[in-house]
Amino acid sequence: MSEASTLAAVDALREGAPPSRLRIEAPEPTVDGGRFAVKRCVGDRVDVSADVLRDGHDVLRAVVRARPARPGEPWREHPMVHVDAHVRGDRWAGSFEVDEPGAWVWTVLAWVDPFAAWREEVQRKVEAGLQDLAGELAEGAVMLRAAAARADGERHRTIQAALGLLEDETAGTTARTDVALTHELHVAVEAVQERFEATDMEPHAAVWVDRLRARFSTWYELFPRSWGGFTGVAEQLPRLAELGFDVLYLPPVHPIGETNRKGRNNTLVAGPEDPGVPWAIGLQGVGGHEAIHPDLGTPEEFEALTAAAAARGIDVALDLAIQCSADHPWLTEHPEWFNRRPDGTLKYAENPPKKYQDIYNVNWNTEDWRGLWQAVYEITLGWVQRGVRVFRVDNPHTKPFAFWEWLIEEIHRDHPDVLFLAEAFTRRKVMQQLAKLGFSQSYTYFTWKNAKWELEEYLTELAHGPEREYFRPNLFTNTPDILNAYLVDGGPAAFYIRLLLAATLSPTYGIYSGFEAYENTPLRPGSEEYLDSEKYELKDRALDGPMLPFVERVNAVRCEHPALQRLSNLRWIETESDGVLAYAKRWEQDLVLVVVTLDPRTVQEAVANVPADLGLPPVFAVEDLLSGERFDWHLGRNYVRLDPDFRVAHVLAVRH
Repeated sequence: MSEASTLAAVDALREGAPPSRLRIEAPEPTVDGGRFAVKRCVGDRVDVSADVLRDGHDVLRAVVRARPARPGEPWREHPMVHVDAHVRGDRWAGSFEVDEPGAWVWTVLAWVDPFAAWREEVQRKVEAGLQDLAGELAEGAVMLRAAAARADGERHRTIQAALGLLEDETAGTTARTDVALTHELHVAVEAVQERFEATDMEPHAAVWVDRLRARFSTWYELFPRSWGGFTGVAEQLPRLAELGFDVLYLPPVHPIGETNRKGRNNTLVAGPEDPGVPWAIGLQGVGGHEAIHPDLGTPEEFEALTAAAAARGIDVALDLAIQCSADHPWLTEHPEWFNRRPDGTLKYAENPPKKYQDIYNVNWNTEDWRGLWQAVYEITLGWVQRGVRVFRVDNPHTKPFAFWEWLIEEIHRDHPDVLFLAEAFTRRKVMQQLAKLGFSQSYTYFTWKNAKWELEEYLTELAHGPEREYFRPNLFTNTPDILNAYLVDGGPAAFYIRLLLAATLSPTYGIYSGFEAYENTPLRPGSEEYLDSEKYELKDRALDGPMLPFVERVNAVRCEHPALQRLSNLRWIETESDGVLAYAKRWEQDLVLVVVTLDPRTVQEAVANVPADLGLPPVFAVEDLLSGERFDWHLGRNYVRLDPDFRVAHVLAVRH
């Protein structure tokens, strides 16, 4: 028993009431023993369980109670049952649906059911052939009189009729016990009887409920300055919607500093036409994180973009990067927010071997940390008021955990629909901590997982490990900072393979513009930086890459098939080949089988061993959702041939 529970029991004794004999233990799902909330989306069912036990042999009952975490919100009760009723185990299970975003709480309420215990006793004695049950019937009559006093309508009539026969000593014992054991009587009494020794689970458990986009979304990243600013980006919205993208991610749109501005390909000296890196935020006389770069448009044009995107079902995601150029107004207005060397100079940001001479980090240990926190909150809220409901947060792992927990909670207080994506390519425990304390989605190591064993190991962890309760992976195929060697060396087929994997393994994935045009030239051999990177120069961008028909079809398949909109249903299928990966996803009646080559250079032949426990008949029809072809497959080994120049994958829907 916890210290709090012990103290509560002592207080109860002092007041003359005995402590509860019921125990409710090991509730699931929880994160870190209830320290953090598990995550779900609107419309999800939350499956819960707990150990419910009591000394002795009394019959117990339990319900799960859930409600939005608002003062005065009534509990909604849902039944719980034994996980294994045959052995009368102590584990109970139930579920409830979450139908609105925000914070929810749930608990287990358990009590003793004396009427059910009485019925079981009578049933056993009847089965044993005992005839003298006068005492037992008298006990039952007392309970029925109490239940009848609480009942009305049909329940009252059912209980009263049974009570009349039970108290009729002229009726035979068999008739009296038969009526006592009817299901109708049991149901009527259960509905109205007092809950003896009712005990509530303490503490209550938490669920954070997001809108659906937190779990299922398709991201496209672009630099607005390469598309004609906000008005040019707005012109792309109809095509982006056709392609199936529902989150449009923009790097920082703020004024860019001039001091130490970077030139093309990260050179230290910028030319007069070099626009600078969007992450070098702030320019005196123009503004900082609250301001908009004048070359991109006006605040009104930005708000028109977010409104037009929302009308097409697209969220505009904005980069939230808490760092400054040397020209940011904060350096003069709040010099205490920055670290200075003994000689008074500022140290620029570094992530060896990368150096960011145009960027300075803020001092999170400043004595005015409250002022700094409040400033970031006001900036974030300001962009929410301009229509931003998704933030991609740059390097959150370099800022205090407590700050993010506070900021996200403050924003969610009035805007529970706002989502936060953690761009944190760092240690696994740190990534997990960020997810626990509130981030809706997280970048992952997917970009560097290319071998079959790596993909199976990593996705198994994400789909079935403890992280599944709070960590939602976003499988970006590439970013402006990450051009993986697989894309560099694999040619066009590598792009199709990586997109197909990202889009069908995870409910959420993203691409950075240029991916659909096979951009894969590194700055130098072995570098993950792009040659002529868009971070340092303007590009002439258009939605005309040769991959776009494939992207559009894959995204349509994702929307058409609920099985592809979840991660926890991932099931691996053996292929007898390290060059071919296969998996199944089922949600209710929707079952999709995916077989994809991992080799972008050579033809791969393999088999897909369909297991019998998928619930399929010996022979079943499948339709390739990419090509429209139909095949007959069967349990066991199915031959596949994947050619990177013709077909990199089968995405098969089982047709019933």
